[in-house]
Amino acid sequence: MKTELQKMLAGELYDASDEELSGMRVTARALLSKYNMLLAGTAEEKQELLRRLLGKCSTLNIEPPFFCDYGKHILVGDNFYMNFNCVILDCAWVKIGNNVQFGPAVQIYAAYHPLKASERIKGPELAGPITIGDNVWIGGGAIVCPNVTIGDNTTIGAGSVVTRSVPAGVFAAGNPCRVIKTTEI
Repeated sequence: MKTELQKMLAGELYDASDEELSGMRVTARALLSKYNMLLAGTAEEKQELLRRLLGKCSTLNIEPPFFCDYGKHILVGDNFYMNFNCVILDCAWVKIGNNVQFGPAVQIYAAYHPLKASERIKGPELAGPITIGDNVWIGGGAIVCPNVTIGDNTTIGAGSVVTRSVPAGVFAAGNPCRVIKTTEI
């Protein structure tokens, strides 16, 4: 029988109040609290907390405050920058490529709920993976929804709501986000 964690990562209905998942979130919140309060900390102190929090990270700069559910399901490539007040709900794998930048208040939501009210009120939740390619810029206030891939060398305009995958080498914006034009690589 699958654990709730296994169900969550497999994209199946799962119980978020499960003891193991609740404990993982408490651990993440404790690390986030330390990170977000480390205003005068050294770069090494910040990197150490992020290494303990995230599933994979290398060279990155995350401006506090930063919020996430688990941290362990966030895999970050080299040379990543995240501006202030970003949120990643990492109930599913969130893979972020190399040379990626987030503007302020970007929100990455792997979590979602059943659409049918009679199912939703029972409590189980769902999650879908998000993949962000290399050399991507996501403008401030953008929201990326579950089950989305953003291709390499793409720019997402500020305030966009990304509900569907976006190909490589484009500028996309709007609500819902759509390709505006092809860009040079």
